[in-house]
Formats: sequence, structure tokens, C-alpha cells
Amino acid sequence: MNHNLFATFATQMHKRGNADFITTREGRRYSYTDALTQSARLAGALTALGVRQGDRVAVQVDKSPEAILLYLACLRMGGVYLPLNTGYTGDEIRYFLSDAEPALFVCRPAVADEARRIAADTGCPAVVTLGSAADGSLMDEAESADPHDDIAELNDRNLAAILYTSGTTGRSKGAMLTHQNLASNAETLVDAWHFSADDRLIHALPIFHTHGLFVACNVTLMAGASMLFLPKFDVDVIFDELPHGNVMMGVPTFYTRLVQDERLTPEATANMRLFISGSAPLTAETHEAFEAKTGHAILERYGMTETNMNLSNPYEGARRAGTVGMPLPGVEMRITDRETGDEVAPGEIGMLQIRGPNVFIGYWRMPEKTREELLDDGFFITGDLALVDEQGYVHIVGRDKDLVISGGYNVYPKEIEQVIDELEGVSESAVIGLPHPDFGEGVAAAVVPQPGANLDEATILDHLQGKLAKYKQPKRVFFIDELPRNTMGKVQKNELRKRFNDTFSSA
Repeated sequence: MNHNLFATFATQMHKRGNADFITTREGRRYSYTDALTQSARLAGALTALGVRQGDRVAVQVDKSPEAILLYLACLRMGGVYLPLNTGYTGDEIRYFLSDAEPALFVCRPAVADEARRIAADTGCPAVVTLGSAADGSLMDEAESADPHDDIAELNDRNLAAILYTSGTTGRSKGAMLTHQNLASNAETLVDAWHFSADDRLIHALPIFHTHGLFVACNVTLMAGASMLFLPKFDVDVIFDELPHGNVMMGVPTFYTRLVQDERLTPEATANMRLFISGSAPLTAETHEAFEAKTGHAILERYGMTETNMNLSNPYEGARRAGTVGMPLPGVEMRITDRETGDEVAPGEIGMLQIRGPNVFIGYWRMPEKTREELLDDGFFITGDLALVDEQGYVHIVGRDKDLVISGGYNVYPKEIEQVIDELEGVSESAVIGLPHPDFGEGVAAAVVPQPGANLDEATILDHLQGKLAKYKQPKRVFFIDELPRNTMGKVQKNELRKRFNDTFSSA
């Protein structure tokens, strides 16, 4: 099958016609027909600005319906969409523009002057602006340019997007995603999660990331469903909108905040068909509390920038707390020994590897990094440690780089975090390894207490006695106000390691 992503979407757009595609709380609305028309106008603007098939279009803008129409315009004319986190600084943008060499940089109106300076320094030929209220020079250009009504002729291997990984270990890498990668995954998810034209997705995620852009928007487009587009997650707004939507995709932080609110009841969620969580691990405690309060079991799934979605708890069947389910149709997985590369026995922890039409084709201009992580047989080394339980469900135990090796023993942080989090008064925790002169790495825990909780280091350590082997027990416990997280809710353990790096230096 030839996966031309926009051509696939266009079929659904023609079919859905005047039905809602995107609406906002402010009353703005784009039908599917509007999306076809506006994507042609924006594609015309891109062409007029010098973008050609295969060129990169770097985009750092606030969330808006027009930003999604720009993504569609890029697909339509064969450009390569390159979304950038709105939190990136000028120095970071300089790196991305130098590395990706885009033909165009689309930025927020407020930073246009700085963006032009960076573009000039990095050789990016054109800069336009896009605001969150359908304003900016790109929209002006779209009004005056000839619409680009054609759909570029593309094949499975043509790039649709480049997404830069967050770069917690060294330089950010640009994951190259093809039309086949994105189309095949969206088709799979529509089936797996029973999406249809009747669905209305409450969209409160950012759109510079796989989750908010490809999972949420591509699945909506593939099913001909509609989206309520919210600028960000706001608990009060979500409770307002729950009666008017029937699906929500979120990161664990969304669900922990909802669980803490007394308005979360079966009545408040009566209209909802499905709650999905991803981008970071959802604690079993949040999963169970949410189900107890609403009767809804959150569907947790697992994906990556490089692969889109790989594993999912079932739509029909047990959605098990603390697991990410099983491989999606068409996706293969294996769990291998970190040292030998041989497959491990069921129940044993090893490195999770993934193969399928969803897996990217490599890192932009990093052939050596691509060879390290994308194997000759097509399997991608995820960097996540996992095990398969006796019922076939996959548990993500942690990142390989977060594994602690203390005195020659492998210590899996998640196992310790789960025991710490059971203690009354603990909100959440993160376990890290710190340089230790005797053990190589010493186990340490950063704990966030619940408001008003009376916790100290001895209380935490006493709680772990008898529950964990001695070598797994933290040698130090620190109390902090909150865990450092990126925009998608992933705990940034590298920040904790930097902060507490010298703890054992005089041990």
C-alpha cells in the first residue's frame, strides 16, 4: 500500500464535508471542507516562500488550529514538518536550524526579530510568523498566494516529519519519520482504540510532540472525528468540557490532577468513552484511584518519538495498572540481554526492541547513531528496560541509562519507587544512582512529600526494611518540592543527578 498521508486524510475530508474538524472554546471552527481549502492556501504560501518537496519547514509557534492546518499544508505539498518545543531558547533554535537546514522558519510574532537574526546566522532563507489567533505574516501570505490544490506524489519512504528527541544525553537527534510510519500507525490506532467519526477528542496536549500531533491529530483525521482544541491543560476547563467530549488523551500529570479533585465522579465522566495515557509512566496508584472514582479504567500505551505507538493495553479486556499492554497489530517486540543481545526468558528484565512499519528510518545526518540503535534486522533499540509478565503484559521497568549498578548489582529504580510511593505521606519519588567511591554508584532517592506530611529520611528507610534487598535500599533520601519534568511530564533524572552529584564524594 502506498502511504501518502495527506492523500489518505483528503479522502476522509471529502467524505466528512461540513462536519467539525477543529473547534475552540472561543467559538472558532474549521470543518473538514475548511481544512481542505485552508491547507491548499497555506501550501500555496509555502510554495510562494520557496519551499519545495523534501524541504524542511521548522515551526515554533503557540498551539492553534492554524498550526495544524500548516502541518497539513506541509504534507500536502511534500514538505517535511519540523515542530519545535515552544520552550526552546534562542541558542537551542540556532542548533536546530543549523542542523536541519530548513527552507523556512515559522515563529511566533513576538520573537520575529530574534528569529530573523538566528535565521540569518544559520543560513535559513526565510522567516514568517504565525500567531494563535489566525494572525501573522504566514496567514497574510496565504491570502494572497495561489492555492496549491494538488497533492504531492509521494511514496512510503518520503519523509513526512523530523522530530528532535529531547537530548537528555548529548545532542538532540532528529528522528526521520516517513509517510508510511505515520499513516500505518494512525490506521492501527483507529482500529485498536475503536475510533469513529462520532468521536470528539478533548485535546489539551502540546502539538510539537508525537503524542499531541501524531497520536491525537492523525488518529482524529484518519477516523473523521473532531477535536476540541484547548491551549493547555486546565482542570476547571476539563471539567467544563467532559460532558461535551467522549475521548481524552493525556499525560499522567493530567490524571493525577483530576484524581485530586472532588469533582471527579461517575456523573462527571458519564459521556466519556475512553481515557488514554502516555508519554510517561502512569502510576498504578493513579490508575486505581481514577477507576475507583469514575468507573473508567485508563488505557495506558507506550510509544516513542522514533516509533510512534508500539504497545497498548486492550480496548476490550483488562487494562492492567502499571503495564503498557501488548504489541499493537503489525508491531513486533523482543526483550534482550543488555550485554549479549540474546532474548531473555519470560519474566526476566532486558532491553526492549521494536520492529514494524511504524519504526523511523534513522536519525537526520547521524548515520553512526542510526547504526547503533537501528539494527540490520529492522529492530530498534528503545533504551527502555522491560519484562513480560505471565499474562503477556509488558512492564516498562525504566530507562537503560537510569539503571543503577551498585557494587556490581543491577538496581531497577522503578521497583524502589513503587515501594516508596506506597508510604503514606509520599506524593511521588525518583530513584537515581550517584557516583560512589566504594560501590561505583550509590542508590539515592528524591521524595516529594504530600502537603502537611511529616516525613524524614529515617521514616523512608524504615519503610523499605524487609521489603527490598539491602543493596537496593537508598543510601540517602532527599526531600524536594517537585520532581523536574519536561513538557510531556517525563521526570528528568539527569537534572537530579546533576543536583546531588557530590553526595557520596566524601563517603
